[in-house]
Amino acid sequence: MNSILITGGAGFIGSHVVREFVKNHPDAKIINLDALTYAGNLANLKDIENEPNYVFEKADITNVGELRKVFEKHHPDAIVHLAAESHVDRSITDPNAFINTNVNGTANLLNLAREFWTLNPDHQHGNFPEENRKNLFYHVSTDEVYGSLGDTGFFLETTAYDPKSPYSASKAASDHLVRAYGNTYGMPFIISNCSNNYGPNHFPEKLIPLCISNILTGKPLPIYGNGKYTRDWLYVIDHAKAIHQIFFEAKTGETYNIGGFNEWKNIDLVKELIKQMDEKLGNPAGHSEKLITYVKDRPGHDLRYAIDATKLSDDLGWKPSVTFEEGLGKTIDWFLTNQDWLENVNSGDYQKYYASQYTNDTN
Repeated sequence: MNSILITGGAGFIGSHVVREFVKNHPDAKIINLDALTYAGNLANLKDIENEPNYVFEKADITNVGELRKVFEKHHPDAIVHLAAESHVDRSITDPNAFINTNVNGTANLLNLAREFWTLNPDHQHGNFPEENRKNLFYHVSTDEVYGSLGDTGFFLETTAYDPKSPYSASKAASDHLVRAYGNTYGMPFIISNCSNNYGPNHFPEKLIPLCISNILTGKPLPIYGNGKYTRDWLYVIDHAKAIHQIFFEAKTGETYNIGGFNEWKNIDLVKELIKQMDEKLGNPAGHSEKLITYVKDRPGHDLRYAIDATKLSDDLGWKPSVTFEEGLGKTIDWFLTNQDWLENVNSGDYQKYYASQYTNDTN
């Protein structure tokens, strides 16, 4: 495939995926499509923005006209679809934004792919042949579509969907659409569902980067409820490598769970983060624990997520490269080394980067 469109490529996970594809496929054109909403930050890709195989297109997946222009210009052979509204708290206050982007936006991409690609009707109902693909719609999703677990058990690829928030419901709907287009039209697709990501370039509204930022500024570390909500954590660079491997090696029509093979209660995670931060900052042990602040729980908060990524490990040999403690240490080091990035994000200055870099762009 010579032209690969990656949606949401200026976001947290998307920027790492773009980098993985650009660096590993110099002969393929990698198109980064992003609307540059609040979490999109082109500064995440400064190191590869001048690579000859990299192209940025500012477009919104909810705008069919903008999308069509990108398809007409680049004729992508494949799509890696990450563009999404992704914060549960925001979905509770503005569910329609999530429905519009995550459901309607995905439908727009599917419809254009169906229009621009030549689909084989013999491939309906999951009858995808084991041959080299000419096209692929790779949909990146979340473990939150499965709902909430009790104290035991893990999400499998066969776990029934049971979304609990407007965010997870919108992602579940988009997953169903992708599979339906495969079943009905023979759209070649793959879906992966990941656990909570963390790592460099993480927008500081999420737990780990928020706590790093707040420790640096002496602000409270907000913990929902009793702090016992449990999540599996996946280092974002490991996730990007998994997506890249699945894209090229997995069979068409497959679904894979991608997880870090670890789970942490929120309060234990924050205490581990405090331990590492205080050590790296030269503070006395436990110095920042006084910043822990328990706050009112959010509506419909899922108790526990835990992914079983055994299928991905068995089929393709993928495994996470770091333990959570190691990945957290790498993440803290990145934020401490890149405090200018964090300050630009917190101040909103990062949104000026597009204007400074692309003002004279005729795309």
